[in-house]
Amino acid sequence: MNRIYFITGSQDLYGEETLKQAAADSREMAAFLSGKLGDIAEVVFKPVVTTAAEAEDVCVKASSDKECIGVIMWMHTFSPAKMWIRALKALRKPMLHLHTQFNEKLPYDAIDMDFMNLNQSAHGDREFGFICTRLGIKREVVVGYYKHDDVIEKLRSFAHAAAAVNFGRTMKVAMLGNNMRDVAVTDGDRVESEICYGWNVNYYGIGDIADIINDITEEEIDAKLSEYNEKYTMATDNIASVREQAKYEAALEKFIARENIGAFTDTFQDLHGLKQLPGIAAQNLMAKGIGFGPEGDYKTAALGAVLFKMSEGRKGATGFMEDYTYDLTSGSELELAAHMLEVSPVFAEAKPEIQVHPLGIGGKEDPARLVFDGISGEGIAVSMIDLGDRFRLVCADITLVKQPAPMPKLPVARLMWKLKPDFATGAAAWIYAGGAHHAVVSTALTKEDIRLFAKMTDTELVIIDDKTDINTFEQQLAMLDATARLKR
Repeated sequence: MNRIYFITGSQDLYGEETLKQAAADSREMAAFLSGKLGDIAEVVFKPVVTTAAEAEDVCVKASSDKECIGVIMWMHTFSPAKMWIRALKALRKPMLHLHTQFNEKLPYDAIDMDFMNLNQSAHGDREFGFICTRLGIKREVVVGYYKHDDVIEKLRSFAHAAAAVNFGRTMKVAMLGNNMRDVAVTDGDRVESEICYGWNVNYYGIGDIADIINDITEEEIDAKLSEYNEKYTMATDNIASVREQAKYEAALEKFIARENIGAFTDTFQDLHGLKQLPGIAAQNLMAKGIGFGPEGDYKTAALGAVLFKMSEGRKGATGFMEDYTYDLTSGSELELAAHMLEVSPVFAEAKPEIQVHPLGIGGKEDPARLVFDGISGEGIAVSMIDLGDRFRLVCADITLVKQPAPMPKLPVARLMWKLKPDFATGAAAWIYAGGAHHAVVSTALTKEDIRLFAKMTDTELVIIDDKTDINTFEQQLAMLDATARLKR
C-alpha cells in the first residue's frame, strides 16, 4: 500500500501541553486526509518533530521506506528552520508543503496568546519555506484550509503524481529490437533515463519473444479470440490474421509477467521470427496500462506507462499517439493523429472493429488491428525529448474533436484535435521546442499534472496553451538553453 508521511513541525519551546495538542490536531488531520486520499495512498501520521535529530530521522525513514511515495510537511507552530537542514538534504521523496491550519475560523471573542502560540502556521510555514528555498528543494506548495475541496483536489493530484513517479523508479522497459535506423528524436540516453527516473531500459532480441510465441497453444489463442469477440466487432474474414495477433498478445503477456516489464517497444525493421507486426496485441496491452512505443521509442513507452499510472481512477483516456497529417482549411485547421497500427482502444468513441489490411512497410503478412474514430474533449499531448545534456517535456493543451467526415478508406484508428492557441502558433511552438512526432495523449490529465511530474523529477518543462505567444516562447527556450549551459 502506498503511503504518504504526514510530518508536523514544532519545537520544545512551547511546553508539553502545546505539543500534546499539536500532536492531537495533526493526528486528526492525517486521518481526515487519509480518508480523502486513501484510494491513492494512505496518509500516515508521524510524531511531531521538535528537534533536528527527529527531523532527520523521519526524513531518512521516509526516503528508505519503499511504500512511501511522498511526504506532506506542515508547521503547526513555529519550527526554527535550521533544525530542518540535514533532514531536507536527506529527503529523497516528493514533498508537498501544506500551508494550512487546524482551525478554519478565528475565535474572535476568545483568542489569546495560548491560541496564537499553538496555531501559528502563518509564521512557521514561512520559516520552513525559506529554508526550502535556500536549499533549492523542489516541492509543491498548497495553500488553504485542509478540509476545503480545492485543497483536497490539489493534494490528490500530488498523490497521483507521486505514485506515478514511484512506479517509474522501479519500472523495466523492454526494447524488442532497437531504434528505427537513422531516426533521431526517438533515440536517447538509457543510462541517464535510469539516473533521472529509475527507468531500467534494456534491449531484447526479437527472438526472445518469438520463442514464447512458438509455444503458445491453440487453447490460449482461443481464449484471446473469445475476449476479442466480446469487446470488439469482427469486421474481417481473415481470422487467421486475428489469431496470429492473439498469439502475439498471449506471448507478450507471458514475457511481460516473466521479466516484470512495465513498457515495451518494437520496430517494423526487426521482425525476424514474426509473421506480422504486432497490432491488436500492442493496442490491447496499452489499454491494460503497459506502455508502448513504436520504432524503438523507449521514452514514449516509459512515459506512457507512467502517465497511465498517474491517470488511474480518473475519468478519461491516456495512451500513445503520433502526429500524422493536417487539414489546413483556413480558420478550421485540424490535426489527424494515428499510427500504422498501434492506437489504444481507450480512445475509441464507439466499439472498435477488428480489420485486416496490408501494411506497406516491414515486408510481413497483413496484420489485424483495431479501427475506430476517436473521442472528443479537452486533453494534453506530452512529448519527452533528449537534448543531450538534459531531458525536456513538451506539454500542449489540445481539444479533441469529432472528425468532420467519415474516413472509410483509412485502415487505422485515429484522433483529431485542434491546437492551442491556434494552429500556426501551437505547431510552431512544438517544433521550436523540439517536440517529437510521438507523444502521450491524455484526456484524464492536465498540464498541472505534468507540471507536478516535472517538478518531482527535476525535468525541464515547456507548456503550450491558449496563452502562448511565439516571441515570448522563443525567449523562454533561449533562457532554458542558457541556464543549461551554465550548469555544464
